[in-house]
Amino acid sequence: MVTSQADVKRNGVQDYVSLRTTAAIIFAFSVFMAWFFISTDNITFIEWHGLFSGILMKVFTLATLVSIMIHVRIGLWQVLTDYVKSTKIRVVVQWVLNLIAFAYVLVGLFVLWGV
Repeated sequence: MVTSQADVKRNGVQDYVSLRTTAAIIFAFSVFMAWFFISTDNITFIEWHGLFSGILMKVFTLATLVSIMIHVRIGLWQVLTDYVKSTKIRVVVQWVLNLIAFAYVLVGLFVLWGV
């Protein structure tokens, strides 16, 4: 049987790899930010602006925001398919929550690249 590469359906392996990859990115960002807070004596706007003005930090933060969105989408899909049995309600709730997750990424994008 030939499967189409353009198919948008997910499988368990793809979800597993996506969750672990996004979790690793989120963890790395969390460790870096914890190190920044611990190692910086007095955090002022100048230090904060200096941290987020570099292109590498912007890319790292954007990757983390997208990772959070992917992680949330997969997690919500798993929880909703387990606990919400009505397909119509599940689709609506999933659509609204995915829209909120996407809005968070957009707001983060505008805030991040506005520095």
